Formats: sequence, C-alpha cells, structure tokens
Amino acid sequence: MAEEEPPSVSRDLQELQRKLGLLLESFQNNSKVVAFMKSSVGRFLDRHPFLVLTVLMFVTMSAIPVGFFLLIVVLTSLGALMGAILLEGLVISVCGLSLLCILCGLGFVSLALSGIAMMSYVVVSCLMSYWFSPSRPPTQQHANIDSQLAMKFTESEKLGL
Repeated sequence: MAEEEPPSVSRDLQELQRKLGLLLESFQNNSKVVAFMKSSVGRFLDRHPFLVLTVLMFVTMSAIPVGFFLLIVVLTSLGALMGAILLEGLVISVCGLSLLCILCGLGFVSLALSGIAMMSYVVVSCLMSYWFSPSRPPTQQHANIDSQLAMKFTESEKLGL
C-alpha cells in the first residue's frame, strides 16, 4: 500500500549528507576552531551542548531589546545635557526594569526553544537512521504488514463479519 520513494530522493539526500559532511569537516579542521576547542572554554562548551544552544538563542533574541535600551540611554543622556536630569533618571529606571523583564522572558523562551530544538534533532536523526538504515530490508516490512492484515481478515471471518 505504501509507495516507495523514488531513488532520486534518496540519492539527493545522500548528496546533501555528503555536502554537509564536507562542510562540517572543513569547519572542524580550521586552525582557529581547533585552537579554541583545545582551550578550557572550548572543552567546557563541548561537554555542555544544551547550555551552548540555550545561551546562543538567548544572545540572539536579546540583541534587539538591549539595542533599544542602549538607544534610549543615549537619547536620554543627550536630553540630560539639555537640562532634563530628573526625566533621564526616571526613563532609564523604567526602561531598565522593562529590559530586565524582557530578558527574563527571553531566557525562558530560549530555554524552551533550545529544548524543542534538541528534541527535534534527536527525533529526526533517529527517524533518518531508521528509514535509511541498510540493515532494514523493505520486503520484511511489507511481509509483516501483509501477515497482520491476513490475521485480522481471518479473525473477522471467524466472528462472522
């Protein structure tokens, strides 16, 4: 019943996997990357990939709010040069508390997104290795399905359905 995928799709996936492997290999063989990975920080990051992904997502998502905050600080500092010192303190305090709330929220969001990304990676890699494993013959799957259907058919005949 299930259609087999055309051989061109598996060939394309193998070609994509080969290209990604070459890209990853060239990145890992870069002298600056090798030197960084031998440092204590590189070894720590290599042992804690979930932490690295979480921090990376947090930093990328928090760049815009921090940029807006710094823009407001610069603009209120320019306003303070004009004479509105009390207003500057109030605006920076309110914006600082707002930035703190936004960054806390982004921390939780980045933690959740990195968890989802890690789970998706594990599920997709397991499915890909299962689907494209050479040890799984396609005829075994069809024979198993056919035998299950035959058993259900004989059971329904016995029941008189």
